[in-house]
Amino acid sequence: MQTDPLADFLTQIRNASRADKPEIIAPYSRVKSDVAAILVKEGFINGSEVVKIDDKQRLRLTLKNGSKQKALHGLKRVSKPGLRQYVGAPDIPRVLGGLGVAILSTSKGVLSGHEAKKQNVGGELLLYVW
Repeated sequence: MQTDPLADFLTQIRNASRADKPEIIAPYSRVKSDVAAILVKEGFINGSEVVKIDDKQRLRLTLKNGSKQKALHGLKRVSKPGLRQYVGAPDIPRVLGGLGVAILSTSKGVLSGHEAKKQNVGGELLLYVW
């Protein structure tokens, strides 16, 4: 039983990165797809695409591995089903002094922390990536 599909998705990415896997295939959801798009835009992974496997939509992520320095060092789920975390636009945290990215679910969609600050919107603080 999946109680937190986004946390399961982050665990898949974390495990594949540590095991030097070139790609992962995860169940599709719009939030996962939006998070993956932010990870691509911020340079943590190479690419993401929606594929159809056995008549079900899946999300294929291509990870950045192979070099001595990995692009993805850590992922942390902040807002959980048992305890939601919300922040206003001025309170959006910086991750590792600006080296990481906070990802939020806002009224304007899933945004990175600095993009949410630019648009002056707050929301649910989904995760940190560094």
